[in-house]
Amino acid sequence: MSVRAHRRLRLPADDRTPAVARAAVRQVLLAGGWADQLDEALLLVSELSTNGIVHAGTPVDVDVLADDTGVTITVSDQKSGLVGATTAVRSGPFDLIAAGGPNGDGDLAPTGNGNGRARAGAAEAVWDDTVELEERGRGLMLVDRLASAWGTSHHATGKSVWFRLGTDTVPDTGPPVVPVETVEAASGTAATDAALPSALEAIAAPAPNAAPAADGTAVPPAAWVWLDHVPEALRSRLTMPQLVSELLERLCDVTGAATGSVWLDRGDTAGERRLAGYSSPHGPRPAPGDEADTVVVPLPVAHPLRGKVVLHPPAGRRPGRYWQELAALSAQRMAIGIDAERLQGDEMRRRGWVTFLAEASELLANSLDLELTTALAAQLVVPRLGSWAVVHLVDPRGELRTVAVAHADEHAIPRIRAHAEAAETRTRLAAVLDQAATVPFDGDLAGLALPLVARGRVIGVLSVGRFADRVHSGDDAAALADFARRASLAIDNATAHAERIRVADELQRALLPRPLPEAPGIEFGAVYVPAGTGDVGGDFYDVFGVRRNRWFVSMGDICGKGSQAAVMTGAVREVMRALIGEDRATANMLATLNRTLLASANDRYATVAAAMVTRLEPPGRPRTLDVALCLAGHDRPVLLEADGAVRSVGECGSAVGLVEQFETPEVNLTLRQGDALVFVTDGVTERRRQGSMYGTQRLRDLLGTMAGRPAQEIADRVQQDVLAFAPEPPRDDIAVLVLRNPL
Repeated sequence: MSVRAHRRLRLPADDRTPAVARAAVRQVLLAGGWADQLDEALLLVSELSTNGIVHAGTPVDVDVLADDTGVTITVSDQKSGLVGATTAVRSGPFDLIAAGGPNGDGDLAPTGNGNGRARAGAAEAVWDDTVELEERGRGLMLVDRLASAWGTSHHATGKSVWFRLGTDTVPDTGPPVVPVETVEAASGTAATDAALPSALEAIAAPAPNAAPAADGTAVPPAAWVWLDHVPEALRSRLTMPQLVSELLERLCDVTGAATGSVWLDRGDTAGERRLAGYSSPHGPRPAPGDEADTVVVPLPVAHPLRGKVVLHPPAGRRPGRYWQELAALSAQRMAIGIDAERLQGDEMRRRGWVTFLAEASELLANSLDLELTTALAAQLVVPRLGSWAVVHLVDPRGELRTVAVAHADEHAIPRIRAHAEAAETRTRLAAVLDQAATVPFDGDLAGLALPLVARGRVIGVLSVGRFADRVHSGDDAAALADFARRASLAIDNATAHAERIRVADELQRALLPRPLPEAPGIEFGAVYVPAGTGDVGGDFYDVFGVRRNRWFVSMGDICGKGSQAAVMTGAVREVMRALIGEDRATANMLATLNRTLLASANDRYATVAAAMVTRLEPPGRPRTLDVALCLAGHDRPVLLEADGAVRSVGECGSAVGLVEQFETPEVNLTLRQGDALVFVTDGVTERRRQGSMYGTQRLRDLLGTMAGRPAQEIADRVQQDVLAFAPEPPRDDIAVLVLRNPL
């Protein structure tokens, strides 16, 4: 394998050495015909030589060899390490295995598996210098990512890192012996200051057609291309800060600037931050604060980004003729990378917003509980859209009420709540209500206040605190506005549902039966379980005294649910009370009620069980209860006799409010001491469990075990058994009324 070009240098432990090493690499690669590997080679040799100077603090040997199949570069320091350790060749990321080095330390041959990797020798390498790996990790990481093959070796006089570019094959012969060009002197002496610039001039001599600069140097035409062009293969492996650093380093190399930096303001109120910095070896650095000859070029980045590139010439020198143009060229290339990274980040954030808003909408829509919905609205904001959040709702008096507070730090919630209750805050939020628009606010708790608007009306305010390190961007504000709209609808739906439940509860309480009276010689017991659906039911029962020894007992079930059924329930109950008060017979009372409901034309009907109960205590005979029972379409009650016998009694007639030809037979019963008459609604008999119903027979079987029990105990036992029949809450009202002649 023939050698096309070879150069070997020994450079002093000086911070200007990396530039000399890069110049030597550039010269050998161009002479050897490997210009397509120039970018990777310059980046890697810069990293390795810098590591050698910074961490070893010794002179650095740089060996650059270009042959027919690629380029091999070795960087060695003079800091003694583990003597006898062999070279480690990459077979995977940082996989250190024993092998020989490329400069004759051992034999390396191509692998036989076709993957082009250098294969290892025998024993595993011994390199346990953890600190060295940590400090030089970035250089080795770049080598591992960019080089075809690489390795390390420890020897008596120092350590070496070599890498191969071009093909993945490592040459099977060592490089020819080339005398070392020594550029070394005592650090900090005048000899060193003179030697390094002369070495730079010798290695990187300008092309004959180079244009002279104002300071007497020349910029080769190829440098203009190299300055701006980053091959896609290399570009795709660098992050945006790494790309900017690489471009800045190239700019400083070409211009000879002593120092350079790139500053970027992202428009997030954090101000300018240094994105990249570089110290070049071209002469002494300028004194701090000396800005007389500084070259400043703005970065042509898109709003809201702003930035600049800053170059400082060495002390005692002025910027070159082409510095401004070269800096502007580099700034344009940097801006392309910065804008591309910003656009990519914006796109990823927008996709994240879409996913976040969809998931937030699903969570909010799954709740109809007002307290839970408002708590979710505040908690979903933090920390994705702000550092804290407060939800205020407008109460019926038009005043704002704090309903939910969230903060990234739970210990700060009391402080945020106190802020939300402050008079100044409420005054500011009142402006949000009046304008129905987003209002920014500043101070210790700066952020945004957004109106919660649902169905054309403002129902509250969502206040969101700014992030700890920046203000809300335009994308943040847009996402917050979208979230506020979704939260508004969810809160409004939960409010409407809560109002519906409140009205239903109030109607239900108004329709609940009055307390049972205490009557001598008669026991009454009852239970009422409203349905778990939240709708107002139509079941009722009523007991009241008509005269001294007579009581009216009724139970009914209005067809349907909701407010109309509730209104009819109250009407039926009160009409029956009024008609019975006129001393009408039970059957006549029901006939009059039927005509009344038909005349109302509300398409509602009811089933009613009504009984007039008369207590009789003839002298010398046991007390009895005479019952005149009428059933207007209602289920027959169950008679539980003192001896445990159970039977259904009564004769069913027409439901009230259904037909004009109303008939309801009256059946007379006598309850002896110990007998009980049990009335139930269809919520008992039609209680379902999968495909079966509770039914009348199951009720009779249960009552057969309750002979001799008090009336209230019988009612309670029926309720327990019916509720235990199925695991889910009842879908219909359950009402039980027991009339008993005690012993």
